Amino acid sequence: MHNEFELDTNSIDRLAELAVRTGLALEPEQDLLITAPVESLPLVRRICIHAYKAGAGVVTPIFTDPEVTLARYQHAIDSSFDVSPSWLFKGMGEAFDSNTARLAIVGDDPMLLSEQDPKKVGRVNKANSLASKPTRERITRFDINWNIISWPSVSWAKRMFPDLSEFEAQYNLAEAIFSASRVDQEDPISAWREHNAALRTRSDWLNGQNFQALHFFGPGTNLSVGLADGHEWMGGASIAKNGITCNPNIPSEEVFTTPHALKVEGHVCSTKPLSHQGTLIEEIKVKFESGRIVEARSSKGEEVLLKVLDSDEGARRLGEVALVPHSSPISQSGLLFYNTLFDENAASHIALGQCYSKCFQNGGDLSKEEVENRGGNSSMIHIDWMIGSNQIDVDGISQDGKKIPVFRKGEWA
Repeated sequence: MHNEFELDTNSIDRLAELAVRTGLALEPEQDLLITAPVESLPLVRRICIHAYKAGAGVVTPIFTDPEVTLARYQHAIDSSFDVSPSWLFKGMGEAFDSNTARLAIVGDDPMLLSEQDPKKVGRVNKANSLASKPTRERITRFDINWNIISWPSVSWAKRMFPDLSEFEAQYNLAEAIFSASRVDQEDPISAWREHNAALRTRSDWLNGQNFQALHFFGPGTNLSVGLADGHEWMGGASIAKNGITCNPNIPSEEVFTTPHALKVEGHVCSTKPLSHQGTLIEEIKVKFESGRIVEARSSKGEEVLLKVLDSDEGARRLGEVALVPHSSPISQSGLLFYNTLFDENAASHIALGQCYSKCFQNGGDLSKEEVENRGGNSSMIHIDWMIGSNQIDVDGISQDGKKIPVFRKGEWA
């Protein structure tokens, strides 16, 4: 094992500053809650420095460790797999109600649980989903400014570059993260300002069109995705309910909105593998009727896919549709990251499960019932998977039924 200082400390510092200033846009006297893998400590330390320089109240990091996670699966009593620390999620919910900002650093091995009993993994996921409702709801409602960034852990790097040494693999993953996050540029904060403006132009055009549906078509795909009543397209920087304009995802190449949960018809197949809780699900093929998946199969990981679809009533319906050009930097890297934060930014995608209530006109003021009445889906899952490629076209269907080209061969038309 090598030391972290062999990675580019300058880029680590720039990523930390970007997360605080652009990702969170942290305000003076605002508290900050960080969740992170213990291996990302060098990045967390830099974030704390930049957060306190920005006037933060108190910064509280909570760490996870892969060995600790595996210890549970290998040694815990059976009843352990049906419980989750609800007190922790309640506390986090209280923190968000007090305007605490939220930063998540992802970086654990995405296939960490691949050798573990899938039934136990499923039980833990269900327990965590139920217990984490207080935090998840506040995030999907966009109550506070939040942000997700990544750390190039050795185990994740080796998963992506199995033929390289630990250091070479980690170095390559770090370079890919720094590039996708734009911290390899001269002035990352200005680069994000420009990128946000470009995404805003796209979402403004889509909002001006006010399509009733999108039609995806190409090899293996003929899918009509109805859009929710009063939907709003978003991308890049967004204003949280607390009035702070933040960038929730770094990196981000998508513009996205809320589909109508009852108005999705046709069939679609995935264009990239989905890495979910230690299982790689490949070549997903599903058929929708009246918004609901009625047939589903995959060449690999089908058992896990079917379990996901049976999570709850809303798991077979869509909560998000997003447009990403094939020319996005993450797509052009040719890498499969096994991590949704990156892989969803390589291709247009749909998400099963919970919708974002912010993706409505005046979304911040809508009650749960109003979101549902407009077609927004509710679920304890939110899982993105890729359906776009350089062979997929997309038409927007206007309110009077006219077809308007949106994507041709995976690029903006």
